[in-house]
Amino acid sequence: MNKPVEMQNVQTMPLWIGGKHKQATSTRAGEIINPATGRVIGRVPFCNAADIDAAVQSAQRAFPAWRDSPPLRRARVLMRFRELLDQNKDQLAALITAEHGKTLADAGGSVQRGIEVVEFAMGIPHLVKGEHSEEVGTGVDTHSLRQPLGVCAGITPFNFPIMVPLWMFPVALACGNTFVLKPSEKVPSASMRMAELLKQAGLPDGVFNVVHGDKEAVDALLNHPGVKAISFVGSTPIAKYIYETASKSGKRVQALGGAKNHAVVLPDADTEFAADALMGAAYGSAGERCMSISAVVAVGSSADPLVAKLKEKASKLKIGPGDGKDMDMGPLITRAHRDKVAGYVDKGVAEGAKLVLDGRGLKVTEYQDGNFLGASLFDHVKTDMTIYKDEIFGPVLCVLRVDTLDDAIRMINANPYANGTAVFTRSGGAARKFEREIEVGMVGINVPIPVPIAFFSFGGWRNSLFGDQHVHGMEGVRFYTRGKVVTSRWPDANALPTGLNMPTLG
Repeated sequence: MNKPVEMQNVQTMPLWIGGKHKQATSTRAGEIINPATGRVIGRVPFCNAADIDAAVQSAQRAFPAWRDSPPLRRARVLMRFRELLDQNKDQLAALITAEHGKTLADAGGSVQRGIEVVEFAMGIPHLVKGEHSEEVGTGVDTHSLRQPLGVCAGITPFNFPIMVPLWMFPVALACGNTFVLKPSEKVPSASMRMAELLKQAGLPDGVFNVVHGDKEAVDALLNHPGVKAISFVGSTPIAKYIYETASKSGKRVQALGGAKNHAVVLPDADTEFAADALMGAAYGSAGERCMSISAVVAVGSSADPLVAKLKEKASKLKIGPGDGKDMDMGPLITRAHRDKVAGYVDKGVAEGAKLVLDGRGLKVTEYQDGNFLGASLFDHVKTDMTIYKDEIFGPVLCVLRVDTLDDAIRMINANPYANGTAVFTRSGGAARKFEREIEVGMVGINVPIPVPIAFFSFGGWRNSLFGDQHVHGMEGVRFYTRGKVVTSRWPDANALPTGLNMPTLG
């Protein structure tokens, strides 16, 4: 795989508007920092309302022709885009590693999962088919159809610079919409590269646009009258703000928020298998995943052997720069976030949880300025502790102990977050009980991170989702289209008018 190369001359990232690079008019900008080295590798503009308006206007101008293009033609553009993503996936993974810090293998896996959404969207000629009923009344037929909304916008997080945008814009474009993407200002390069690949695939200019920035740019998108729908993935407070703000102006919104994902381990589970699975689920991507397992609920006699296995395996994780050989875990995204996560470990100790493994003292040779933090493991955590209640978003795993599966289900259902959960068991009956009674959007049975495949939809419940539709899959198609029903009659020239009464179809 290609390794990320730091820029010799720090350059400012352009915008992508109307099918080409464009400089922002805003004078505000931020730094792009390699989390492993702590060095500045670029600058990113913080767009103002004029920059956002330019992108939205570009998308508005491109919409009529793109809307009117046959779905099969739109699918062919996505087919070429999918091939280009596959050809460039090593480069895309390297861009992710340079700006986010996750390992190249992890970054490559996320690119592949994004490609799968493009493959789903390539089936759009079938996915937007309507229904038809003949002779619903005398000489009357009815059919339904789905039509695009217009300009849609996506606001995406730092932790998946390729995968999460690909959850959104391929489906939106396939449905006939145009799109404005605002990636995280911490990881802008991957989105710009995808814009270039879309143009290479034959996407008309203006159909896809990329802007950068902070809250000012976000607010400009939320309040722009030309934007018809907003898709968001991020923390719960911001998701709620985006949902409330955009909904007030009549926009359609899907805002995916935070998580506190639980894995239940029953006494009959294979302890070795469960511990191996939880390593990746808890510490992969340094815990910076909305589907990361951060709470393990050990039922009955499973607790002691499970904690021992988790400690053994977590203490052997290889931690260092994401482009290093055979690394298990890279740095956290910023120094401030690294210190915040370490502060949660301090808090857990102060509140009485048992610290089984302490990652605060980790030092990575030759990367002293990197944002590294080792794996931490707590046992005997209680539900009133801060480390349980908050979404830590780092390599900290908490073990809680309960007596029964019913206790575990009650605990999870009482949590304000409901994104993903999993159960480890050999019992089909226990698994079936869990999947039926658990009040969480995505459920894994002996699968620790139950991210659905692209032709199913991704999304949680309660404070993990604001809005009615999840992303990608058929819910994504429904989100990016609106339904229309046509009832038609072709009367003879001599037919009498129906009069002023409520029409009936008998």
